[in-house]
Amino acid sequence: MCEKEENNKDERIVLCAASAYSKKYYLNPFFQKLPEGIKNELQIMCVTFTEDVGGIITMYFDETGSLHIETSAEEYDPTYDEIGADLGIKKMRQKRADVLEGIETYFRVVALGQPLE
Repeated sequence: MCEKEENNKDERIVLCAASAYSKKYYLNPFFQKLPEGIKNELQIMCVTFTEDVGGIITMYFDETGSLHIETSAEEYDPTYDEIGADLGIKKMRQKRADVLEGIETYFRVVALGQPLE
């Protein structure tokens, strides 16, 4: 079963996260069956992102199966680049659209049981 995180009124299932503070990367164990190349790509995307802009990046699915990417920073962190973070997410979504769409499809089929279109 997926590890779920309750956030206000919605449920979200974390795919992966990385932190510039702890220098750690996390992949939800539910996604261990993803191909190694995809898992490596996710790790590279997240770790590189936090090295470039700082803070924490989290990729998660909402209850409909849509993949979201968010960043955050510790309060009063002068090294976090908020504008760079927004631009980095936009660039990531453009350059890695095929990978991110494939992961979203995988989640919808495997975790939510939706038919493959």
